[in-house]
Amino acid sequence: MPRIGDAAPEFTAISTQGTINFPQDYQGSWVILFSHPADFTPVCTSEFMTFASIEEKLAEVNTKLVGLSIDGLYSHIAWLRTIKEKVTFNGMSNVEVKFPLIEDITMEVASKYGMIQPGESSTKAVRAVFFIDPKGMIRTILYYPLSVGRNFDEIYRTVVALQTADAFSIATPADWRPGSDVIVPTAGSCGVAKARMDGDEGEMTCHDWFFCTKKLDEAEVWKAIKKN
Repeated sequence: MPRIGDAAPEFTAISTQGTINFPQDYQGSWVILFSHPADFTPVCTSEFMTFASIEEKLAEVNTKLVGLSIDGLYSHIAWLRTIKEKVTFNGMSNVEVKFPLIEDITMEVASKYGMIQPGESSTKAVRAVFFIDPKGMIRTILYYPLSVGRNFDEIYRTVVALQTADAFSIATPADWRPGSDVIVPTAGSCGVAKARMDGDEGEMTCHDWFFCTKKLDEAEVWKAIKKN
């Protein structure tokens, strides 16, 4: 299983949107690569409809979606057609999934990413989510068991937080949302620590030498990361 900070494992695969060369085809964009256990299952159906509903919102922050399961291409096509024509969930209906869904019947891609978990199933991928940056590096990994659907507010919040941290060279505290205070990198010397505690390091609030925060206007965040 790859780790945070590793290069995303490369693969070529067939998908519902044609052949994918990953991550080369996505250079310059953030990617959420996620797996689901199986087509024609209820939790997965609810998730795909939700992913599709936030695809445009993710595109605004330069982020693309790529899905995967161990099922074949024709199963994928039939399932996505069923979702569009028959399923209503959380007020969503007639939902068309436009992002690619990878065929992985050989489990090659799932194995490269550690998506097949011992004790869960030998033929079903867990609900893995890999956040991959424009340079093809893995930045965050989330794993859910087969029985628990993903939190999509957290998926969106995470990609926004990652981009904000990169753009402003800061860290984000617990439960951060755009407009909330951000964390200034910890002082790297005694001099800087003293200056911060004395109030000489600009507009920031220091609770102690190692824990300083500052305001970051929500409009600045969106200006830095939104592409549309």
